[in-house]
Amino acid sequence: MPRETIYDRDLDRNPANHQPLTPLGYLDRAARTYPDRIAVIHGPLRRSYADFYARCRRLASALRRRGIGRGDTVAVLLANTPAMLEVHYGVPMAGAVLNTLNTRLDAAALAFCLEHGEAKVLITDREFAPVAGPSLEQTRLRPLVIDEDDPEYTGPGERLGALTYEDLLAEGDPAQDWAMPKDEWDAISLNYTSGTTGDPKGVVYHHRGAALLSLGNVVTGELHGHPVYLWTLPMFHCNGWCFTWTLSIVAGTHVCLRQVRAEAMYRLIAEHGVTHLCGAPIVMQLLLNAPAQERKPLPHAVAFFTAAAPPPEAVLAGMSAAGFAVTHLYGLTESYGPAVVNAWHAEWDALAADEQAARKARQGVRYPVLEGLDVRDPSTLASVPADGQTIGEVMMRGNVVMRGYLKNPASTQAAFAGGWFHSGDLGVKHPDGYIQLKDRSKDIIISGGENISSIEVEDALFKHPAVAAAAVVAKPDAKWGETPCAFVELKEGAQASAEDLVAWCRERLAAYKLPRHVVFGALPKTSTGKVQKYRLREQAREV
Repeated sequence: MPRETIYDRDLDRNPANHQPLTPLGYLDRAARTYPDRIAVIHGPLRRSYADFYARCRRLASALRRRGIGRGDTVAVLLANTPAMLEVHYGVPMAGAVLNTLNTRLDAAALAFCLEHGEAKVLITDREFAPVAGPSLEQTRLRPLVIDEDDPEYTGPGERLGALTYEDLLAEGDPAQDWAMPKDEWDAISLNYTSGTTGDPKGVVYHHRGAALLSLGNVVTGELHGHPVYLWTLPMFHCNGWCFTWTLSIVAGTHVCLRQVRAEAMYRLIAEHGVTHLCGAPIVMQLLLNAPAQERKPLPHAVAFFTAAAPPPEAVLAGMSAAGFAVTHLYGLTESYGPAVVNAWHAEWDALAADEQAARKARQGVRYPVLEGLDVRDPSTLASVPADGQTIGEVMMRGNVVMRGYLKNPASTQAAFAGGWFHSGDLGVKHPDGYIQLKDRSKDIIISGGENISSIEVEDALFKHPAVAAAAVVAKPDAKWGETPCAFVELKEGAQASAEDLVAWCRERLAAYKLPRHVVFGALPKTSTGKVQKYRLREQAREV
């Protein structure tokens, strides 16, 4: 027992000196301080912070009147629209937990997420009705289904529920007080991983972590002077890397974008004076490869935050020439999105281009709100030497690490073994403390910012009657970063073309998970019969 000191006497916590951390208060402050400042832009829509806050409070009130409260899951299948921003506040303001669903998943995966998270409500955009409808049919749940009719969407898509999103808001009272979390450890959101080892894992965020990572974005991204943020990053990704909450801290403007297209990005950047955006390397490729008629001169240098694989030197040079300042980040769903930044030193600007590229390729150092980042031996937990050569596992600890995996105590315990979060990523630590990834967990393929399980693709291939064995690895791709490359052994006497196998997989997998290349032949194996994937990765680079 620690000894009692004079500071332990009569100096207790009370409501006056201790409140739970939550990002919800950021919007309250922004609306009270800058009520007339534009918070949201979407097509011709302009919505002030006062109106934005009132709509979020309406949503919270309406949900509570419908019986939704603390610990209830509200799932949403939405594009980057104003409604998607509103649910990030209105759902937790009702005490509920927000589950933003990946719009690229197939019906079976969505059904798993809905059932596993025990969704009481599903708010879905009409565009996603073709996948949302079948997913509801595949689950035993009967959530309240709310349809969002976004005026900027004019395509097909039936309504699945009896209420529209605006109908639901009309039921709420914007004057009703919203619910502060009883504890900052309360869950604020549920985010599913991409299922790299089977079914997706439900990553649970708490209010404290969301509040801190949001602040970390302000510091790391140097957001000041009412920034204008373009939503090129899907908000379903780690709650938009928490930028959904970050912008309220600085009373910034959200510029919504349903589809990431070069023409729209350049137009919106020029029209609204966009200062910041985030995205996977493919977004940079879209910007750089845009035809001349789609480009517009940028009003100023635009900050671009990217994660996943480090951009090639040519891409970084092209982005700089186009007027974008690229910052390389790293993180996982389990760390609320990026929690590591390649913090740049001014003196590195004087280095040769190849030396600068080598430094830009590193993942970097921890966010100010992440307490611990290290590369450690996964067996002994000993920190590896800072020699830039000794490989270990990247590990984190701190307040911006998830609560754990929903209904999965074994995986939670394994992830937190020894008091560190085990990322599963292998890397080295340089003498200056900057970390650099050397290999992803061997079964993960990162394509366009999406995690793809090689095991899931292999399982689909194995089910084909002509396939005797299959192995899937990542093939480097200039546009997507990585794509699945399948190596297949056919059964003796059986026949199947690459087109046949891709068509087979298309019936069982989401489109982005399909193999882009299929190579036929005997798989290299060890003496114990295990496939030597490292050899296949080498072959994939030459395909």
